[in-house]
Amino acid sequence: MMKKIYIYKYNSEVGNIRVTSDGENVTGLLINKIGYDDAEIISVTAENLDIFNETKRWLDCYFSGIEPNFMPTIKVKGSEFSKSVWKILCEIPYGKVITYGDIAKRIMFDTGKRKMSAQAIGGAVKRNPVSILIPCHRVVGAGGNLTGYRGGLNVKVKLLQLEGIDVSKFYMPSK
Repeated sequence: MMKKIYIYKYNSEVGNIRVTSDGENVTGLLINKIGYDDAEIISVTAENLDIFNETKRWLDCYFSGIEPNFMPTIKVKGSEFSKSVWKILCEIPYGKVITYGDIAKRIMFDTGKRKMSAQAIGGAVKRNPVSILIPCHRVVGAGGNLTGYRGGLNVKVKLLQLEGIDVSKFYMPSK
């Protein structure tokens, strides 16, 4: 039996956003990209599902330059390690950034491990299925390197600027 995936399309200043849901929770939020496993795809408008109404309100608030004071319910799949990284991402304050190394240090502290690779953190950040809601755009590389972003570096820069971050102190990675 195929699972149902509901899709809501939101047009934003950073591109087309596709929000997916199981009918009750946000399960995905991707900018300019989308992918599915075996699923019955049901495209709906925001008015059809409460979770899409709430997500639309959140996105409208966010893209108007205001920090939303509520969060749609999210249900994500991932390894325990990835979920621990995503939890830290959710704690990054609006308008602030941290580095992959900062997250690695936090994971080391939380788990008692002696080493943690910033690259492992980067892999978990990259697998974030609900970008913007789980703010992976707020993570930068050491020394101000903007590093990659699943939605594209230009989108990352726009999101940071939207939150009032002076991006002139960062630099684009060299190829």
